[in-house]
Amino acid sequence: MSAIPSLSVRIGGKADLPAVLTLYGQPDFNGDNVLTLEEAEDKLQRLGLYPDYTLHVIEQDGRIIGTFCLMAVDNLARRGTPFAVIENVVIASDKQGEGIGRLMLQAAFRLAQEKGCYKAILASSLHNTGAHAFYDSLGFERHGVSFRLSLPEKVA
Repeated sequence: MSAIPSLSVRIGGKADLPAVLTLYGQPDFNGDNVLTLEEAEDKLQRLGLYPDYTLHVIEQDGRIIGTFCLMAVDNLARRGTPFAVIENVVIASDKQGEGIGRLMLQAAFRLAQEKGCYKAILASSLHNTGAHAFYDSLGFERHGVSFRLSLPEKVA
């Protein structure tokens, strides 16, 4: 693998939302199931109220090519040691396979360690076998069974 041109990982903000929504709209992620910019701005403001939730963007040559969210969750077990939840891991389709995802998640692991987290967890859809192989290569272990219950939409 050749050297990856300079990357930066930083906390994302309102100005980054158009690029983040474009990443989320990729067919292999959410496709057409993406918030409007106005809805995303409202959600980002609300997420800012969470104690330790951050949107991160990965830039290369001024272009946002990846994103992930990281939340350090306080814990009553394990003597109060927090754990990290990594969510919404996305790389631009034209940048996949270049090692950027590996560097991005290594940055997420460092951030989680800095927050004192004892583990990092993430979830992936059963059908996303390419992502599973990638997560395996990063040292994630398949642990337990995940259950999901889709709830009906809230009636206004």
